[in-house]
Amino acid sequence: MQLKSVYRILLPAIAAVSLFAQPPATPKVTTIMATLTVKEGVTRDQIMKVMQSEVRDTVALYLDGKIQQWYARGDGKGVVFFMDCKTVDEAKGILEKLPLIKSEFASFDYVPLGPLSPLRLLIAPPAK
Repeated sequence: MQLKSVYRILLPAIAAVSLFAQPPATPKVTTIMATLTVKEGVTRDQIMKVMQSEVRDTVALYLDGKIQQWYARGDGKGVVFFMDCKTVDEAKGILEKLPLIKSEFASFDYVPLGPLSPLRLLIAPPAK
């Protein structure tokens, strides 16, 4: 094998290893995923007392563009919202005003989300 052929094989491999050896870039946060879970011991009757207000307030957040998408959890224990927020604190400030949270019947877990940073490798200019 010629030395030139070895370089053609080794250089891309070395570049790939060095890229993946670096810690992943922190993505720009564009969305917050908020997962609501009903607390242990809360009864259906307790939830139903605030549900009309909860639904009205949630629809208002959707119509205001704060909730982009919403889903029922597959385990039946709550909902998942994808929020148009840039920080967890911003999402908390909005969702902690909802009746289920104010009544302490449920809680949210928050996950900041952003674009999949490694996809930038696909659009990078080719190595020379």
